[in-house]
Amino acid sequence: MIIYQNLSTFLFSFMFNLTLCFTDEGRSAVDQAGGAQIVIDHLRSLCSITDPANEKLLTVFCGMLMNYSNENDSLQAQLINMGVIPTLVKLLGIHCQNAALTEMCLVAFGNLAELESSKEQFASTNIAEETFISSQVLVILLTYPLDAIKLQLVEAGLVECLLEIVQQKVDSDKEDDIAELKTASDLMVLLLLGDESMQKLFEGGKGNVFQRVLSWIPSNNHQLQLAGALAIANFARNDGNCIHMVDNGIVEKLMDLLDRHVEDGNVTVQHAALSALRNLAIPVVNKAKMLSAGVTEAVLKFLKSEMPPVQFKLLGTLRMLIDAQAEAAEQLGKNVKLVERLVEWCEAKDHAGVMGESNRLLSALIRHSKSKDVIKTIVQSGGIKHLVTMATSEHVIMQNEALVALALIAALELGTAEKDLESAKLVQILHRLLADERSAPEIKYNSMVLICALMGSESLHKEVQDLAFLDVVSKLRSHENKSVAQQASLTEQRLTVDS
Repeated sequence: MIIYQNLSTFLFSFMFNLTLCFTDEGRSAVDQAGGAQIVIDHLRSLCSITDPANEKLLTVFCGMLMNYSNENDSLQAQLINMGVIPTLVKLLGIHCQNAALTEMCLVAFGNLAELESSKEQFASTNIAEETFISSQVLVILLTYPLDAIKLQLVEAGLVECLLEIVQQKVDSDKEDDIAELKTASDLMVLLLLGDESMQKLFEGGKGNVFQRVLSWIPSNNHQLQLAGALAIANFARNDGNCIHMVDNGIVEKLMDLLDRHVEDGNVTVQHAALSALRNLAIPVVNKAKMLSAGVTEAVLKFLKSEMPPVQFKLLGTLRMLIDAQAEAAEQLGKNVKLVERLVEWCEAKDHAGVMGESNRLLSALIRHSKSKDVIKTIVQSGGIKHLVTMATSEHVIMQNEALVALALIAALELGTAEKDLESAKLVQILHRLLADERSAPEIKYNSMVLICALMGSESLHKEVQDLAFLDVVSKLRSHENKSVAQQASLTEQRLTVDS
């Protein structure tokens, strides 16, 4: 009789999944027939049975729930209202040694994770106690965007357990101990991804956990160095924490760590330390302090790196540091080796992140320095064409940054950049941006400002006349955005006078 019930259940689940995999109509039919409630009832009734055959059925049932609710908010809400989350939590606790069932259960969790009601239900469960024994479950669970779970695990004492493991295993050279050390330190970093759990462990910079993590950075163990730097990057997710850490010497610790990894160093440690410095540089009050501490010089030591993750964080750190820091922007902008490297990375089409950050830093050097010398260095290094291309980016913020930088070039050093702007077909691109109804208001506005600035060049002026900009600009006088409409009137007057 038991075999027959399992077989019928399996056939039911097979047909259920078959229907769901192919049509939304199938989901609707299952919904109308109350199929989801039947599945959840089966999960509850079979949840405590741990024999292999039953665990296979439970895995199938979790897969059914995953398919049923995938990318469908209303069906996800339905499952939550049926109380599926406590059932899945119980499954995790009882069957945490079964990898297939655990993974399918967590994927089902993932489908429900974004709904607010699911977060409330998660918070009401005892998931910390249920999953405490399995590090594999914890690693997967902590990657989901559920702060409530991370906070529960912190309050359940997981952190103290992890720190104890680290202390016990740090000096061991046994393979199993090294693996345990890595798992424990990785879990610590994952716990800090939650805003509430991170702030609870920071404790105003005075907390025991924060101090212990700090001690990992000067360690001789690469895994602890990595975890320590990543932890600092996670703690540095709000201005208050960043300001406190900079004022209390964290920058010097991170620079010392970077210095130990300049020559043939550990790439993951380099990346983590640069990530931490980038985050710390975001608050305005930290920038001058970090510049004075020599962060720019420390970061530039990695300019020769051929590793895209390191290049990406290096670029982001420098861009954050020079924001509204004219002197630093000018100093970096006149650094020929840096600018030449940026121009090289602007062509790194295999690494979109590096290419994008290079363009943004090139633009930032001009925008924040407003220096003729910086512009000349960028022109001589072949950077103008990349700024023009950046103006066509799919990201409005990058388009805008490029247009502002190009307007400064046209205002300060038009003669120097004239040929490069012409060969990059800037005027034609501006015409397209103004004619395109999809262009954002700020893009249209800054494009017209730039057109006016280009009129000081005879060759570019001629290009503007040949493309009949007046027709495009005159239409923008009635634009719904007042700034765009006003700039259109001013630009029309300029074009008319100079025609």
